[in-house]
Amino acid sequence: MALTGRAALLAALGSIPVGVLEPSWAGLLAVNGPIALACAVDYALASPVRTLVLARSGDSSVRLGEPADVHLTVSNPSNRKLRARVRDAWPPSSWVAGTEAAASRHEVVVPAGERRRLTTRLRPTRRGDRRADRVTIRSFGPLGLWARQGSQVVPWTVRVLPPFTSRKHLPSRLARLRELDGRTSLLTRGEGTEFDSLRDYVPGDDTRSIDWRATARRPKVAVRTWRPERDRHILICLDTGRTSAGRVGDSPRLDSSMDAALLLAALATRAGDRVDLLAHDRRPRAQVQGRSAADVLPSFVNAMATLEPELVETDSRTLVSTILRNAPRRSLVVILTSLDAAPIEEGLLPLLPRLTQRHTVLLASVADPHVAAMAASRGSADAVYEAAAATQTQAQRHRTADQLARHGVHVVDSTPDTLAPSLADAYLSLKAAGRL
Repeated sequence: MALTGRAALLAALGSIPVGVLEPSWAGLLAVNGPIALACAVDYALASPVRTLVLARSGDSSVRLGEPADVHLTVSNPSNRKLRARVRDAWPPSSWVAGTEAAASRHEVVVPAGERRRLTTRLRPTRRGDRRADRVTIRSFGPLGLWARQGSQVVPWTVRVLPPFTSRKHLPSRLARLRELDGRTSLLTRGEGTEFDSLRDYVPGDDTRSIDWRATARRPKVAVRTWRPERDRHILICLDTGRTSAGRVGDSPRLDSSMDAALLLAALATRAGDRVDLLAHDRRPRAQVQGRSAADVLPSFVNAMATLEPELVETDSRTLVSTILRNAPRRSLVVILTSLDAAPIEEGLLPLLPRLTQRHTVLLASVADPHVAAMAASRGSADAVYEAAAATQTQAQRHRTADQLARHGVHVVDSTPDTLAPSLADAYLSLKAAGRL
């Protein structure tokens, strides 16, 4: 069977007599001449790289933790077959560690005048915009001895959105909202509830809900039903200052706050309330205002995607001024920040009267579950010291929460896994009590 390509060349070199391989001009020419000729021919037959036409398509957004497929179309307008290795480069955070080589490198053969589509599967590990780097193509000749190489920049951006893992809690909170809304047998009446309808009295109903005028016109006792007020304004404020950069578990505090904000926004829009967003440290970093109910959640997710903690101290005075400017009428102001004593006592606490005299204020903070585990640890001297430090930290957070409560602020202090549902429950409690 005849040998071709690299195998034929090696066989030919192996048949050269040993004497020819001596270090003489004749030997060098005898050995290097066939190799140089083969390489030159291989290079000449390799498809040119500069004439290739590259184009992208595919996913432009994806939730964190999910895969995104980006397609690269390679068109070969030359009259030579393209045999190439392609590297589609992206930032390191576009891949799970150890998977970049397998996902970004492709082998492709494109006949003359045709095109092929390559798919690069990204698995981003961080939120934000991931922009494609250059595409490097190495075009080989038929023998595989020589290659042409070149790079092209083919722009494409994939926006990595927050994962919204707390979505699983939404059905149970919506069920409770329907109960508050008078659509099931449970009927509540609060200070700020609205009259909904009349129905017949049944044993167990609150006698204060009896409508005596309507009863006088009916053969049976009539009872008023109530529903929480709608069209309330809610302003969710994300603190993006240095304290939001601290990691609790596997993610920064800011990411846990975002997840809680998304669940609250989804619930409040279903309840008929208007929800706005403000991300702030020393200045506003993102704002979402005046969106329709159907557009609130997509707008929130898109605005949060590129937010990163800033390693600066949050300017509480500017934050409060921005809140008052964005919420001129009575609103529920939800501030997602830390319960560290210094930022609260020196920054936010002196300014709270300006907020609480006009708005209902709810402050939510991410608690570290490791601190609770340390507080319960025993068995060694080190564990006892850790327990003492953790207990002191917990006591300090409780004192800060009590100070906020004395100023009329409702406080939610929960671990990352429970912050979102706890904040949603606090909202429903305020709504049921007519405090919005």
